[in-house]
Amino acid sequence: MPEDKNRATAAAILPLVGGARNLTSIAHCMTRLRLGIQDRSLVQHEALKALPAVLGVVEDDTYQIVLGPGTVARVTPEFERLAEQARSTEPPPEPKAVAPAAGPRAATSPSVPEPTPEAAASLATAPPGAAPPATAEELAAQGAALKARQKSRNATPVKLFLRRIANIFVPLIPALIGCGIVAGINGLLTNLGWLPSVVPALAAIASGFMSLIAVFVGYNTAKEFGGTPILGGAVAAIIVFPGIAHVTAFGQKLAPGQGGVLGALAAALLAVRVEKWCRNGVFPGRTHSRAWGRVRVPEALDVLLTPTLTVLVTGLVTIFGLMFVAGEVSTAIGAFAGWLLAHGGAFAGFLLGGLFLPLVMLGLHQALIPIHTTLIEQQGYTVLLPILAMAGAGQVGAALAVYLRLPRNRSIRTTIKSALPAGFLGVGEPLIYGVSLPLGRPFITACLGGAFGGGFVGLFNQLGDTVGSTAIGPSGWALFPLVKGNQSITTTLVVYALGLAVGYLTGFLATYFFGFSRQMRTDLNHDNHDSDSPRSPGTTTPAAGTPAAPAPSGTPPHPEGVHIPG
Repeated sequence: MPEDKNRATAAAILPLVGGARNLTSIAHCMTRLRLGIQDRSLVQHEALKALPAVLGVVEDDTYQIVLGPGTVARVTPEFERLAEQARSTEPPPEPKAVAPAAGPRAATSPSVPEPTPEAAASLATAPPGAAPPATAEELAAQGAALKARQKSRNATPVKLFLRRIANIFVPLIPALIGCGIVAGINGLLTNLGWLPSVVPALAAIASGFMSLIAVFVGYNTAKEFGGTPILGGAVAAIIVFPGIAHVTAFGQKLAPGQGGVLGALAAALLAVRVEKWCRNGVFPGRTHSRAWGRVRVPEALDVLLTPTLTVLVTGLVTIFGLMFVAGEVSTAIGAFAGWLLAHGGAFAGFLLGGLFLPLVMLGLHQALIPIHTTLIEQQGYTVLLPILAMAGAGQVGAALAVYLRLPRNRSIRTTIKSALPAGFLGVGEPLIYGVSLPLGRPFITACLGGAFGGGFVGLFNQLGDTVGSTAIGPSGWALFPLVKGNQSITTTLVVYALGLAVGYLTGFLATYFFGFSRQMRTDLNHDNHDSDSPRSPGTTTPAAGTPAAPAPSGTPPHPEGVHIPG
């Protein structure tokens, strides 16, 4: 039975991550089981990747096991139940002695071998003239070294804050996808004139979540920043309350929903600060405060006064300040996005599609998530996501070119074959960190493919054929059910499909003709499995043939992983 299969998968994973007592948190996103690990030396990476249900693993701030959409949502509850049962009987874990690794491994597909610490260390410190990596193990090790080196530069306050903002919106993605698809079905039935009695019901199903999304954003914001989640939801609910239409602020009548998710985010952040001040007497992040700041609610009255003051103070600030300001910002975002694509669609699409992967590596792509959500709330779809999705198309095209350019390198070709299906569906990490980024030049040519694909979609936006997405998260072929625009569904789907084709083709051609120097092809195009001796240690590559440096001092995180772009 399916339930037994999911339970068996959970039971197989649990001991391989060090047991229940080695877990500090359990969660999941669209495709991954995300685990907080107390001692990562207890995790058996190779055994995990060998499990039939596991598509790959990613090490970030959490340990992420890629199970795929649908599967992860069924395995996680079983995993949580097994972990809870095991905690009552399992002894505390004993750390095992391991050699220190050079850093977290890059995201890999199941067939990419585990890089040894020695390999990762040697590749991390390789001189500029060293020969490029020739096997999947060397590529994985170099990807791990790059990722570890860049991750150490990623823990800036701004990037950590953006990651927390992303954590607020990622749990909302399943509802956005479900409601988006229902909205698409409803639009199709409306256009065809079918089932008129069902159309209003489907409209209610599709719109119900979006009408209250501010409440969910407020709840998740308070939860993420250490406040009481329900208080965050309560202050955000003020924004969507119909009676707010009777309130005047700044000489204008307020409108239900004014400020949207940005207003809810700001209101919940303020609520967390007020709540913590009531309990601690010091605003979060401060170790000292003025005399008035050290006043706190007495413990005996905490249960009455803290929630009351939190809702009252935050509510007044929200009504007479945040709603108006956030409303103006939301309107400006929508107007700017429309103006940008209407007047410079091709150029804007070229820049967005080409720079998205570097933004991912810098950790700055997470700033786009509230913008996507704001556009969906205002217009019913985000016009930015289909353009950004072209970055993944460029990666796929580049990988196909690498596959054909290196016919004798069985190791790299095996990695590409195993990672391509996920790449077509918008999961790009195995191709990025397992192939293109360690090789250098193919990463740049893949970005060029994304740029041309984005420019193509942007051009049609400029010509009046808007292409958008009713949800965030999916990419590549997985985005087709969510595509929506201002023209017929057929026209919109064709434009998006042609954009992907342009991204595939440009990424392929750019990589095939410009992704390798002659020396790189000489070094890489041989089968290491059949070679009895490694390459001569003195083999060097001219400066023009060395792999390009990774994206500028950024870091490749992902949270949601991004999926590309997600």
